[in-house]
Amino acid sequence: MHAVHPIPIREIWVYLSGSPLLALILTLTAYQIGVMVYTRSERNPLANPVAIAVLLVAVSLQVLGMPYAKYFEGAQFVHFLLGTATVSLAIPIYRGFGGLKGRVFPLLLALCCGGLTSIVSAVGLARWLGADATIVGAMVSKSVTAPIAMGVAERLGYSPTLTAVFAVLTGILGAILARYVLDGMGMKSWWQRGFAIGVAAHGLGTSRAFSVHPEAGMYASLAMGLHGILGAVAIPLLAAYIPVS
Repeated sequence: MHAVHPIPIREIWVYLSGSPLLALILTLTAYQIGVMVYTRSERNPLANPVAIAVLLVAVSLQVLGMPYAKYFEGAQFVHFLLGTATVSLAIPIYRGFGGLKGRVFPLLLALCCGGLTSIVSAVGLARWLGADATIVGAMVSKSVTAPIAMGVAERLGYSPTLTAVFAVLTGILGAILARYVLDGMGMKSWWQRGFAIGVAAHGLGTSRAFSVHPEAGMYASLAMGLHGILGAVAIPLLAAYIPVS
């Protein structure tokens, strides 16, 4: 009988670190920790689960010395689900059409004003701070949800990756700060609060709205969906009139 020699821990780690599953497990674990913290903090917007997950993944990659390209080999499975999750928002949008009576015009006006303000403020601030054309260009489409923003950016010749980063950061900040901004403005109606956060903070803001109130979530998903459609059509048409350098 041959003796069984234990496999050194280092060899096991070398094998695991080369597997795409490590990045997938790391991503899902970080988000689950973020959800736990968010739940135990009684859904405090400052304990945003996505923001917590991003920080945990960033620190883990730094500690492990894992390049982003290697991490994305596993994380791309979650990335793929962004598109399907966005499309699935058609269900609450469809269910909410019955409640739009008498609200269509003000909502469309708010959508157009909010989308235009997002582009003008982001591009204007980036140019004022002296950002180069690559960063300013990524700001053009970051106001819509990340999967659509990446497609628009690629069509315009800007960096989809950088656009996705800005889109996610926009969503995180919107999900964290929206409550305080809307409270300060005295906005009480759930449909108004939901639509505003859906326009400003797209997917992450919509997720936050659903966790607070179903009506807010429904109108947030409606705003995000309409903003995505409007942005996909209008931004490429307006891009020629937006100075990026």
